[in-house]
Amino acid sequence: MVKKVQKSAAGKKTASPLPSSVKDSAQQIWLAGLGAFTKAQTEGGKVFETLVKEGLAIQRKTQAAAEEKITEATSKMAHVATGLTSKATGQWDKLESIFEERVARALNKLGVPSAKDVEALVARIDELNRSVQRLSAKAAPARKAGATAAKPTAQAPAKPRASAKAPAKKAATAAKTPRRAAAKKVAAEAAPAAE
Repeated sequence: MVKKVQKSAAGKKTASPLPSSVKDSAQQIWLAGLGAFTKAQTEGGKVFETLVKEGLAIQRKTQAAAEEKITEATSKMAHVATGLTSKATGQWDKLESIFEERVARALNKLGVPSAKDVEALVARIDELNRSVQRLSAKAAPARKAGATAAKPTAQAPAKPRASAKAPAKKAATAAKTPRRAAAKKVAAEAAPAAE
């Protein structure tokens, strides 16, 4: 038993350095923690400011990249929207022309004149109005000349009204051309005198 006690005493001597090394290590860790804490307190403000500056720089870079991507996406979407708008406008114009063509055909079948026909008629009416105005301007001096030539001749006796229908037509036709009217008037006046 003596040997056992000696062995256990020898084991105690060797076991005792192990707890002291753990104790020393724990003490060193504690001191390192205290040192880090103290250093963080003294230099913490500087580190904090440095971290804020780095964070601000990263935020600016991120915002710039995001704005660039947003601008790029907006440009692409505007391009796509323009393309879609032009396609839609083209389709709408095509639909409108088809509708107008069908309506024009239906109106043509019903005998309604087209816009081109109406424009042609308006142009023809304007042309005829100008012609009438030119002829009226030329006929006015001729009427005055014919009226002065008829005044010096003797007036014929009044014709009976019973047969006035046929001469009235002749007079209306003759009135269209003032020279003819004056010549026929003179001839008419001469005919009753011969009877």
